[in-house]
Amino acid sequence: MLFIQYPPCSTCQKAKKWLDAQNVIYTDRHIKLQNPTYEELKVWHTQSGLPLKKFFNTSGLLYKSLNLKEKLPTMTEEEQLRLLASDGMLVKRPILVTEDAVLVGFKETQWKEILE
Repeated sequence: MLFIQYPPCSTCQKAKKWLDAQNVIYTDRHIKLQNPTYEELKVWHTQSGLPLKKFFNTSGLLYKSLNLKEKLPTMTEEEQLRLLASDGMLVKRPILVTEDAVLVGFKETQWKEILE
């Protein structure tokens, strides 16, 4: 299991604490130091079944400074994936990648359901 997070992020801290309390074994990855690649994001997007927009950190400063709220609707999926792969701060976190699922953002009930 892969846990992708940004350590200063309070939601990531909460998710990590929850995973540890559940005794879940995972590989921890710092999103800013090791950004998800285009290939990883493409696979995770498909596996998650989520709209690609859900992978964007819409509350982030970089998202806002690039005016992505206006730009995303006119971008192709390819362009969006390349943009996400360009900077970890654009990617919503935490992300939990299991054999069967990709969870974006921390919702305890959803994570519990997937991990049981």
